[in-house]
Amino acid sequence: MSVKTLPDAQDVSGPQDRERPGGPLGTLRRAPHTGLVAVLVVVVVATALRTDAFATDTNVINILRQVSVTAVIAAGLTLLMTAGGMDFSMGSNVSVTTALGAQLLSHGHSTAFTVVASILLATAIGLVNGLVVTFTNVAPFVATLATATLLDGVALLVLNSVSVSIGTRMFSLGNDKILGIPYLLILAVLVLLATALVLRFTVFGRDAYAIGGNEHVARLSGINVTARKLTLYGVTGALSGLAGLMLLSRLGSSSPGTGGLSLQLTAVAAVVIGGTSLAGGHGTVIGTALGVVLLGVVANALNLLQVSSNYQQVSVGGVLLVAAVANEFHKARSARN
Repeated sequence: MSVKTLPDAQDVSGPQDRERPGGPLGTLRRAPHTGLVAVLVVVVVATALRTDAFATDTNVINILRQVSVTAVIAAGLTLLMTAGGMDFSMGSNVSVTTALGAQLLSHGHSTAFTVVASILLATAIGLVNGLVVTFTNVAPFVATLATATLLDGVALLVLNSVSVSIGTRMFSLGNDKILGIPYLLILAVLVLLATALVLRFTVFGRDAYAIGGNEHVARLSGINVTARKLTLYGVTGALSGLAGLMLLSRLGSSSPGTGGLSLQLTAVAAVVIGGTSLAGGHGTVIGTALGVVLLGVVANALNLLQVSSNYQQVSVGGVLLVAAVANEFHKARSARN
């Protein structure tokens, strides 16, 4: 593996900066997520100029609380996609988790029991996906999309197609703050931070990059690919369960259609526009976090500007398409270099 060395100090100074790739302009162009940050800044400034309600503390906190659930799902997807996997059933797993949690709480079960049971179920669902993908060689997209359809039906059965309220149970987690910061946001940041640390500093994270880069070579190098993939799908399932409980605590009820495909597509879009490769081998938690915030800001801006909610799905789909195309161009350019 070749190692790129940083240019000497004399190579990045002087009047030639505009022409040299190592100058400030070149450094800025090569800085990670520069384009994503620029788009986010443009959207924020444009919206703030159009409506005074956008830049208020209340609205900013509301945006961050809303995107926290998506951030937890996106963290799991980043880890899995880095290893070349995909789980399109995470949003539907959230639906089942919220449905089960609501039913358990409404029937008098303790919060602790509900949390444990919901996360265990979600983890089991993730492991089933891992078993199917690992031992049948069915494409992850196909296997998890089938699971998503099945889980959407299970969620309706659990709810009996009606909304189930949990009253004030778990209200504190979904609505209270500490030092002005929502508990949901703190939880989401901790999950993102843990994911980043795992990818950057652990053997498990390095194995994920290796498997995503070339699974066959990873096997030859002694990595237990089967065990790693099962663990990855189990982790994504567990994070789906956590996200489902977070969503339940924020909404105070579970209804038909909670979670599902719309939540899943938003999370996938955030991960992809953040720079994680669809083909595996490259993942970035910082990019994922920026992608989550960008999509949350766009959705909020459309609401404040009284744009039809139908355009929110259009915006997510459009962003996902553009990001996928840009991802492929970036991969092709990297291959040439």
